[in-house]
Amino acid sequence: MSDEPVVRHGWVAPELAAEHPGLGLAWTEVAATLRASPPELRERLRGLADRMHGAQAIALRSREVPHAYRVFFRHVGLDPDRYRTPPETVALRRMMEGGLHSRGLIEDALTVAVLETGVGIAAFDADGLAGDLQLRRDGDTIVVADDEGRVAVLFHEPDARAHLSRDTQRVALVAVTIPNVAQIFVEEALWTAWEILRGD
Repeated sequence: MSDEPVVRHGWVAPELAAEHPGLGLAWTEVAATLRASPPELRERLRGLADRMHGAQAIALRSREVPHAYRVFFRHVGLDPDRYRTPPETVALRRMMEGGLHSRGLIEDALTVAVLETGVGIAAFDADGLAGDLQLRRDGDTIVVADDEGRVAVLFHEPDARAHLSRDTQRVALVAVTIPNVAQIFVEEALWTAWEILRGD
């Protein structure tokens, strides 16, 4: 088994690349199933939640990576006050729950990754994908797609064929690289989730 993830980069439609310089797609795969988180992951999640107090959550929007998400959301027609960015989604959940309760191994891994890097990651069932991933337009909408067509609308839940289920054995961890967020943050987020799911 590899000691580090193989991070791949997807094709971006030329018109999207021209409109949003810096837009990209990166992903890696790891063997993982839907199951409960081990105690050490639940403790890690609690520790991160304890450090995120109300004032910190409120100030989140002014930090570099969360701010870049808000700007990008507006550029692609998503109101960030209605469609929460990944960092703000976790911050809001922290405030609503009074902490961050475990939601299972895969979702907890994604939550830790966004808390530690600010970068959001999506999890797809890798066996539901066909070929390499890409970013392109489907009408007026930006979508993540593969060789068979759309896999997910950008920053939305995956379509049925790539949705996680009890049959999932391999997970594709997918991160969208947005303008003004350094690639190193994206790769760190992928590595963080990959290591958790691999059991490192």
